[in-house]
Amino acid sequence: MRGAFINGRDLAQTLKTRLFALTHRLEKETGIRPGLAVLRIGTDPASQIYVTRKGAQARELGYHFEEHTYPTTISPEVLKTAIEGLNQNPAIHGIILQLPLPAPLDPLAFLSLIEPAKDVDGLHPLNAGKLFQGLPSGFTPCTPLGCLALLKTVHSDFKGLTAGVVGRSLLVGRPMGMLLLEQGCTLWMAHSQTRNLPELCQTADILVVAIGKPHFIQGNWIKKGATVIDVGMNRLPSGDITGDVDFKAACAQTDAITPVPGGVGPMTIASLLRNTLEAACRYAGHPFTL
Repeated sequence: MRGAFINGRDLAQTLKTRLFALTHRLEKETGIRPGLAVLRIGTDPASQIYVTRKGAQARELGYHFEEHTYPTTISPEVLKTAIEGLNQNPAIHGIILQLPLPAPLDPLAFLSLIEPAKDVDGLHPLNAGKLFQGLPSGFTPCTPLGCLALLKTVHSDFKGLTAGVVGRSLLVGRPMGMLLLEQGCTLWMAHSQTRNLPELCQTADILVVAIGKPHFIQGNWIKKGATVIDVGMNRLPSGDITGDVDFKAACAQTDAITPVPGGVGPMTIASLLRNTLEAACRYAGHPFTL
């Protein structure tokens, strides 16, 4: 064993403690409680569990939380009306459209209907564009935001480090790359079809993997002394949860690595709660300082 574990649970708890104090101050000074609403379509068990966790943690911090559930047969018109209603609801400051959506619903079309000021997932084109341009007034997707916080427990200065992101999704890979560029990293991005991926991975001082394939990244692909952030959450036939990186083999190479579970997951929810509180503070004209 070489690499130190990056403890996402402890970091998330520290963040939530600060959010709790700021939530209390916001309500005391303005009478406003942060409000978070989740729209969930269908009965996917993983989505149900994830939304339940979001709701429980939001309520623990004193947020107002709503879950709106619909059958997979929901019409586009009904979903559009539901989003527009939440856009206009002054008690709701953050709106989440739980993905994936059942076919034939187009997720990008419905994400674009969410008011950008309430888009705490950071997936509206306006917020994505602000991230691309390095503008601070948008919202950053929660998982990349959490990953960056985890990386900052290891690196105080990112300038000149080579960062690799394996995965190109709108949720994680692409925004993660923008955040690392903003920190001063030299960036490469890859995916499952990238040629010579093992050799490319060996150049990365920081490796973020979000590809959705268990143990896809092998230990001998990783540069000695690298920091690895494993975003993967894959359920094996045994029922165990594992990441996209061969964790045991990777530990022999890394200086620091996130475990799965207990790494990125807790920080994703904590970052969502952070974005929601920031949205409520903006709505109230109240300073947001952590």
